[in-house]
Amino acid sequence: MHEQFFYVKSQNFSGLSAFSAKMTDFSYDKHAHEEYSIGVTCSGRQDFYSQGAHHKSNAGNIIFFNPEQVHDGHAGAGSPMEYQMLYIPEHLFLNLSKSFSVVVKDKLHIKQSLFQDNILRDQVLSFFQLMSNCGQYSCVEEEYALLRIVQSIVRIGGSGTSALSPQSRKDALLIRAKDFILENLQNKITVDEIANAANISKYHFIRMFSEQFGMTPHQYVLASRINRCKAALEYGEKAIDVANKFGFSDVSHLNRKFKNTFGITPTQYQKQLST
Repeated sequence: MHEQFFYVKSQNFSGLSAFSAKMTDFSYDKHAHEEYSIGVTCSGRQDFYSQGAHHKSNAGNIIFFNPEQVHDGHAGAGSPMEYQMLYIPEHLFLNLSKSFSVVVKDKLHIKQSLFQDNILRDQVLSFFQLMSNCGQYSCVEEEYALLRIVQSIVRIGGSGTSALSPQSRKDALLIRAKDFILENLQNKITVDEIANAANISKYHFIRMFSEQFGMTPHQYVLASRINRCKAALEYGEKAIDVANKFGFSDVSHLNRKFKNTFGITPTQYQKQLST
């Protein structure tokens, strides 16, 4: 099977997008999305590592990632695999969840990353089909379909759906480090500077950060820059300008890292969004 990756963005909700992939040999680098990510393995087997465990998603299974939940992914058993994914902005997901009496302040965390549910599976696949019919659906239709998906996620989550627990001192320090990173993505930053911002010694910081977030500070900086590049490309910025803005040595460097995360180059991504 030839590797294929296809993205489509919502015409009605900023940041809402859908994605489909057909792959055999391609492997995603370890990364995280800023949105809630929910997908369906359509055929084959999808293997991924997240939250300290290896998972195997067979055809028909649901995959779910919270914002900033680190994961990788590849086709399992050496066989072709197809899947479809929705990326729902955090604020949109949380606003819709309030319709179902889910009380949270600013975060909602789903503990499960892999589960089965035929209703949700069909809803996700139908929503992808809806978004693929560019311009042939109304805002009301899209919002209603999305509302049903969020309702199913809340139903399935049950006790696994929760607001994040209060921060410990360790959490607060690491969040301070993440905030420093996100505020300085356009600057050249070192691990020493990040550790200083969190007021933690360098090597203790690296260990704590890796244990908490599932990737090293360097990997997190790169993943965050890739996500910012993706957002800038969606607003029409040129790849060469995006590469310079977010600290890549040149467009080729950005192309390699972007493709390792999203399966296609920045130019290919922009072209798909414009069709």
